[in-house]
Amino acid sequence: MTEPGTPIRVILADDELLLREAVMTLLALEDGITVLGTAATGAEAVELVRKARPDVAVLDLEMPAQDGIEAAAEIQLIAPGTRVVLLTRHARPAVLRRALDAGVSAFVTKATSVKELPSILRSVASGGRYVDGAVATAALSESNCPLTEREIDVLRESLDGATIRVIAERTHLAPGTVRNYISTAMTKLGAANRVQAARVAWSEGWI
Repeated sequence: MTEPGTPIRVILADDELLLREAVMTLLALEDGITVLGTAATGAEAVELVRKARPDVAVLDLEMPAQDGIEAAAEIQLIAPGTRVVLLTRHARPAVLRRALDAGVSAFVTKATSVKELPSILRSVASGGRYVDGAVATAALSESNCPLTEREIDVLRESLDGATIRVIAERTHLAPGTVRNYISTAMTKLGAANRVQAARVAWSEGWI
């Protein structure tokens, strides 16, 4: 947490170059905010935080290899003093729950005016929290996820159409165990196959 009047040191991670540079340019115009560096992936963001130890890390939710929530969780382990702001196009309530569980301090949709971002960063850096109002409202009426953590794991790996063998390798489970988890998840979600089940779970924000 930064003291009042102390410059806020920020890193920014987004796989879209145009958006990354636009936000960096905006923040560079703000007094009291210094952008230490940028990253294009979650893994790069984690490494940048490891080296620079910023006050705030601004992460896109959807990045290749390691998404913003996974990166946020790792950042909290290596640099607990770094506050995380998550940016997303898909303001799904269940994603908010996962983000908060990972230690994210602010959940901001990309529909938010860029003029609001500096004030959000200042609030977060001083110990505050921010959640997009529409997402917070929707989260109040969200149904509970019927899936277990293991079912979520195998469905997450199914999103790209991976085979059972590949999913088993990624999750370090036996192929038969993967099939059982997928079958149970499909039944719970009323899906015809694992890819459909994964897409339903994704649309609800559970994976």
